[in-house]
Amino acid sequence: MAQRGRAEARFMILLEPDVALTDLGLAVECAALAAWLQRRAPANPLRPWFVVFFGATGISALLGLVTHGFLSDFASTLYRALWGATLLAIGIAALAGAAIGARLLFPAATAKRVVALAASLFAAYAVVVLLVSQSFAVAIAFYVPAAIFLLIAFVLTWLRRRRIHLLAGIAGLTLSFAGAAIQQAEIGLPALGLTHNALYHLVQAVALVLIFRAAVGLTRENGCRHAAPC
Repeated sequence: MAQRGRAEARFMILLEPDVALTDLGLAVECAALAAWLQRRAPANPLRPWFVVFFGATGISALLGLVTHGFLSDFASTLYRALWGATLLAIGIAALAGAAIGARLLFPAATAKRVVALAASLFAAYAVVVLLVSQSFAVAIAFYVPAAIFLLIAFVLTWLRRRRIHLLAGIAGLTLSFAGAAIQQAEIGLPALGLTHNALYHLVQAVALVLIFRAAVGLTRENGCRHAAPC
């Protein structure tokens, strides 16, 4: 019993506490944002994609909690399986971002074709992750173009509509890119006990709130077009 207790105690000690706990915070945040949109946003073509975007981002954060918090053997089958699932979740978030951008920029028929193209690219990405390489560079190569496309969609839509929630979305995506730059440059806050990964998570948490603000505004606008005028 004593040995079992010591083993359980070691399991509960987080290997990278700052990264794991900020991952947990992101997962909880994304779950709350996705649930709010699913329950309270008007039903329209944009809503499910925003729910998928926040849901997939939250799942990737939750998996990050497990890998950064409890798994030290990067070569283990469990670690590789969870890391692969993390990369797939990132890819699903990218697909959702591309779909949102397509819905904002193009008529419905064209948007469907763009989404179909993005889905086929995601399928190819999934094959690479599962069978070829689980390098994070693969995820970056798939996610960044989708994020840039969504940013362009927010900017062009703002130029047409001049709504404050679109500015929030632009700020959120810009901040997300800044957070990624902080992560890649390995800039942390040692005085606060934050590594570059944990600091990136905190920046991303703020960015997601801003993107959520855009999601609320856009789903309401889109809902008005599918129902009575607002």
